Amino acid sequence: MRVLESTFKFLIICGCWQPDSWTSSCKRVIYHMHTFFVFVLINTFTLSQLLDIILTVDNAADFTDNFYMLLAMIVSCCKMTNMLINRKNIAILINILMEKPCRPSDPKEMEIYHRFDKSAQANTIHYTILVETTCVCITLTSLLTDYRRRTLTFRAWLPYDYSSSVLFHVTYAHQLISLIMGSILHVACDGLICGLLMHICCQIKILESRLRRIVHEPHILHDCILQHNRIFDFAVMVNEKFRFTIAIQFMVSTLVVCFNLYQLTRSTTTNAKYIQLALYMCSMLTQIFFYCWYGNEVKLKSRQLASNIFEMEWCILGQDVKKAFLLIMRRSTMPIEFTSAYIISMNLDSFVGLLKTSYSAYNILQRV
Repeated sequence: MRVLESTFKFLIICGCWQPDSWTSSCKRVIYHMHTFFVFVLINTFTLSQLLDIILTVDNAADFTDNFYMLLAMIVSCCKMTNMLINRKNIAILINILMEKPCRPSDPKEMEIYHRFDKSAQANTIHYTILVETTCVCITLTSLLTDYRRRTLTFRAWLPYDYSSSVLFHVTYAHQLISLIMGSILHVACDGLICGLLMHICCQIKILESRLRRIVHEPHILHDCILQHNRIFDFAVMVNEKFRFTIAIQFMVSTLVVCFNLYQLTRSTTTNAKYIQLALYMCSMLTQIFFYCWYGNEVKLKSRQLASNIFEMEWCILGQDVKKAFLLIMRRSTMPIEFTSAYIISMNLDSFVGLLKTSYSAYNILQRV
């Protein structure tokens, strides 16, 4: 049984997860070098953009041209750092799902597990297509316009003169490769966090299936109680280890949507820049929507557990089983809730609030 297999392939590509088969010292060294290369690549690109805004930009038009991509790259750097710091914790989370009492134990539970896992991986693939389509659009637009004029895809402050052919091509390639690796980091991190949220929903469904079987198999009550505790512990661990990434993502998404709206109003419908910005906006909205949607799903399913237990044939059960059911139902009245830095709840109301905040900020920017 493998958990989020396609997501971990993206983590391997961006240097955040060493392949299980690479056990030899030589392969470990090679992969550590790959991780270091990706880390330096995206951080130097982000630094060059940041220094450009600090040292070079002197008007609003130039500022907005670079700012939305700078924000996305800053989040990429934060996500990679968070993934590298939490590699052991990620392994612990995956092991929890693969060990008892969370591990599926019969064909019906396996069917529930495969349904959620396939859905999580399908979301990752579709999200990847959207994000990489945006990257391809940016790359093609740059090759057809910027490259011919011998200008870089993105504004950047560099400590050298890149007017020579060799340095220009090296710098140009550095920006495009950084863009692609940064996008893969977004896909890998977002796919992992949202996939873990989906597996919490999966565990709640498996728990419901087991509780229904207690009528005929009372001996599984102990495992059900352990699994219910494990689900809450698992959710707390996910929220704690990724709270910084989620908080940064919420703040940056609000700013990016605001500045993208401003950029879109400056572009004409015939301009290739318009398509590029529209795709970028879709990617960013999809990104934050996944967090809010699956955070909302976890909350609803954990709260609904009490109602589903009440609908079971609990009247014919023994007193000990009824007491256990009551404890589970009582705990379910306080549902699992994911938050951004313990302040903003990850639900659909927060997504709508983000859109409203971005639009309000856009109106202020327009007046300025």
